[in-house]
Amino acid sequence: MAIVLDGSSLTVEKLVRIARHGETVELHPDALRRIKTCRTMLEEKIANHEIMYGINTGIGEFSEVVLDDTQTKEFQKYLIYNHSAGIGEPAPIEYVRGAMAGRINVHARGHSGCRPEITQTLIALLNNGVTPVVCQKGSVGASGDLAPMSQVALLMMGEGEAFYNGERMPARAAMEQAGIPVPGLEARDGLATINGSNLLTAMSAIHLYDMNRWLMQAEIAAAMSLEALLANLKPYDARLHQLRGFAGAVRSAKAIASYIKGSDLQTGKMKVKVQDAYSMRSTPQVIGAAHDAVAYAKSQVEIELNGVGDNPVFLPDEKLTLTGANFQGTPVAVPMDMAGAAITMVSVLSERRLNRLLNPALSVGLPSFLTKGAGMFSGMMLSQYTADSLIVEQRILSNPASIQSIPAAADQEDFVSMGMNTAIKNGQILENANGVLGIEFMAAAQALDFRDFTNGVGVQKGREVVRRHVKHLDIDRPLYPDHTAMREVVRSCEILDDVLAEVEGG
Repeated sequence: MAIVLDGSSLTVEKLVRIARHGETVELHPDALRRIKTCRTMLEEKIANHEIMYGINTGIGEFSEVVLDDTQTKEFQKYLIYNHSAGIGEPAPIEYVRGAMAGRINVHARGHSGCRPEITQTLIALLNNGVTPVVCQKGSVGASGDLAPMSQVALLMMGEGEAFYNGERMPARAAMEQAGIPVPGLEARDGLATINGSNLLTAMSAIHLYDMNRWLMQAEIAAAMSLEALLANLKPYDARLHQLRGFAGAVRSAKAIASYIKGSDLQTGKMKVKVQDAYSMRSTPQVIGAAHDAVAYAKSQVEIELNGVGDNPVFLPDEKLTLTGANFQGTPVAVPMDMAGAAITMVSVLSERRLNRLLNPALSVGLPSFLTKGAGMFSGMMLSQYTADSLIVEQRILSNPASIQSIPAAADQEDFVSMGMNTAIKNGQILENANGVLGIEFMAAAQALDFRDFTNGVGVQKGREVVRRHVKHLDIDRPLYPDHTAMREVVRSCEILDDVLAEVEGG
């Protein structure tokens, strides 16, 4: 069933279904009515020669330049040409699809002033699998994602490039093959297509979806390592965290406890320390803080997904035009900088547990570097090097982009969000996080192979999934194929899906 875009009910999960899984979209009938009403009002204002930014004036530093009727008709074309100024490789298709869905949802609010044909063309592109080729880099996150969204707007004129049926081709050819008419650009249409932070917001929504699932996998890896390290399980009692009151910590403690359920460690018959190191007993608090950061970021991103991110904004009921800065990406960039740093933080915690698994002074009887042939063999010693190199890169990337504004446009645009930089680096942080967690999964499974007691139901299932892809390290072998394979396993969420099915099914 198609996802209905009405301007007010687009969630992170719905956007992922559209962007990543190709679900079709429909425009709510009320949204179409609002778009038409707003357009009618705008055309009346244009006919009356009312001065309106970006319609019959220039933009940025040229906003005081008033255009005549002939220029007004041609202006949108040149606006899109000169803003199609990105650089580099194309953004992934799912990011661009997400941006298009977000832009449709902005139009659905009925305050953007474009012709309905523009919105309907964006819908047709999504539903027919025609994706504009959009350079990943070039946006400063205000006035929105102008450069990348302009490459989307080029298709409104049958120009630019697109991906269709797995091929990159001229946009007009893709649209002809898909049976999509070229609507052309009239007054306001171009600016209404580009003037919002839609690409960085779509990227952020997709990252938040993946961050949440990554954190859930971090809890499974933690449970496996905790069992291998013969952890005292009292710190994972949800009642402890309920007393403090942080929702994320309660959620994390409950998850970890559910994965360890059924373990011999729960019987009290196995000898454990009175109190473990911070990297073990603080796990619910640390992962919980990340859960809370991601939840807050999600709330802000969903406000943006359903908000009127545009300029100018039209109020048809009041026959009013308002100019402002609703394109500013800062409300998304700030929480997303925090979310990225939170993923790095949890990756650091993962590496600290990895260290305890490998260090014979800390591993509660496990063989040095998880090999029986220490000296002749080095086991997983170098796996820690790899995890450490990934984490250092994450730490560098966790420097916030939202404080990095550089003025532009003759200081008319003298504060920008740099939210696209936040979005790009969050993708890199996540990719490294997949590698770090994959290495902890490898080490935890290796360590559990040396233990002889009944594991928790989730821990045992997690170990089984790891062993589908990586065999036990009996004697040394090149580990880069295993590291890379486990990174892909974490990205795929195979461990998460199988463990949840086992735990919830039980």
